[in-house]
Amino acid sequence: MEEQQTVYEQYRKEVYRIAWRIQYRAKVVRKRECSFGGVEPATTSFTSSSDNKIVVRQLINALPSDTGRSIIFKIYIQDKTEHEVARELNMSQQGVNKWKRKMIKELSRMVSS
Repeated sequence: MEEQQTVYEQYRKEVYRIAWRIQYRAKVVRKRECSFGGVEPATTSFTSSSDNKIVVRQLINALPSDTGRSIIFKIYIQDKTEHEVARELNMSQQGVNKWKRKMIKELSRMVSS
């Protein structure tokens, strides 16, 4: 009986570790790919939200690089992960991340000027 209990405890601990790793990885991915820093954007009316979408699309279309424009559009408008975008564009996830950061910096510069 005691041996069965220890086997049960071993499996329970292993399942617990696996679940913790999965939750941790999901948290890391969410934190890395979320642009809001964990803060949800405020909900607005339909018209102001539509106006915001138009402005955002105009800003994205004003980006100088086709690759960067495509990456930003897929990540933030189509809500895809960096990994999915990397597979679609046949490049590494690190490459997608560098393009994303570069284009966000460019968007920030465009908005502030």
